[in-house]
Amino acid sequence: MSAFPPVDEQLAVILRGAAQTETAPELKKKLEKSRETGKPLRIKYGIDPTGFDVHLGHTVPLRKLRQFQELGHTAVLIIGTATAAVGDPSGRDASRQGLTTEQIDKNAQTYLTQIAKVIDVTKAEVRPNGEWFTKFTFADMLKLLGHTTMQRMIERDDFTNRIKAGTAIYLHECLYPLMQGWDSVEIRADVELGGTEQLYNLMVGRDLQRASGQEPQICLTMPILRGTDGEKKMGKSVGNYIGLNEPAKEMFGKTMRIPDELLTEWYALLTDRSHEDVTRLLASPLEAKKTLAMDIVRFYHGEEVTSATRIDWDNASKNIDPVNIDEVRVPADKIKDGAMLAVDLIAETKLAASKGEARRKIDEGAFNYGPDRTKPADVKASVPVSDGLVVRLGRKILRVRLG
Repeated sequence: MSAFPPVDEQLAVILRGAAQTETAPELKKKLEKSRETGKPLRIKYGIDPTGFDVHLGHTVPLRKLRQFQELGHTAVLIIGTATAAVGDPSGRDASRQGLTTEQIDKNAQTYLTQIAKVIDVTKAEVRPNGEWFTKFTFADMLKLLGHTTMQRMIERDDFTNRIKAGTAIYLHECLYPLMQGWDSVEIRADVELGGTEQLYNLMVGRDLQRASGQEPQICLTMPILRGTDGEKKMGKSVGNYIGLNEPAKEMFGKTMRIPDELLTEWYALLTDRSHEDVTRLLASPLEAKKTLAMDIVRFYHGEEVTSATRIDWDNASKNIDPVNIDEVRVPADKIKDGAMLAVDLIAETKLAASKGEARRKIDEGAFNYGPDRTKPADVKASVPVSDGLVVRLGRKILRVRLG
């Protein structure tokens, strides 16, 4: 008896939420062959360590990779230690600055720890693509470049748009799709996952595999997750992201602030809930958002933390402080005659990024302190500060410790 589920069952899981499959008939044939031979497919996903935070946008293809693992196939995770130095031009209207070797190595160390929250990295094949590109000679690179033409390269939408806008396209950017495609040759990928903006790069992998005498990979793209602003692609540079390393309270709070129109998209791409279940939940957008926030927090922090976070959120909505309040230390010498200017207290506790912002928040009535939730009369008002004082700005709550 095959170790793999029936092909139709596998396809139902694999294609749920997918944007495009190149090609679906080939995918079915690969799955059938895999089931007949008992040999798992090799499922590739590459990620460049361009920053410290892996965010929910990255998890869309990572969750699909996890589903392939659960179906019995082999996850091959490419850490782009070489491609990060080039910078992926996909979906960009300007050249992307490549990173230094030191930056890449530092970032790569944190990525696996975060990715392990989504897939089982102990059962995955993890390959830094510097493993083969550091061995490339000039002759190897010339041969690789000979597999495409400038005409085909500038057919891609992002380059076409930049040509029309008169924005520079640098030659090193043309290397990126070839390098990503060569990764597929090196690891003999059966399927490659990526976002919709990655389709060109994934298709290059098919071409290079054919040229190398391999059966071409299936290109399976996933929709791009819009960030918390509801408009732009989730990303670190835009600041509209939720990082996997963020505290449960931050994850929950950021999810609660997303526009209602994102709910259907986020449920489909970030949870395993059925269409029927989501439709039922959407009858009450506020409750749907709370359930979504709980689903996200639960996946990365567990059930106990999720329950406590939900209780704290509900309490805050009722002006009840949470049981566990983060503490912040304020030097005793900052206190004069048992008090401190409200502006200085807000800035010192980092409730606001600057004194200018602190003044605006006081004017807006967003800051209060103590058990009676006292609000300063104006920006020149002082706050009596004692050890254990609770200060609040919006949903941010801190307990002051003197020292």
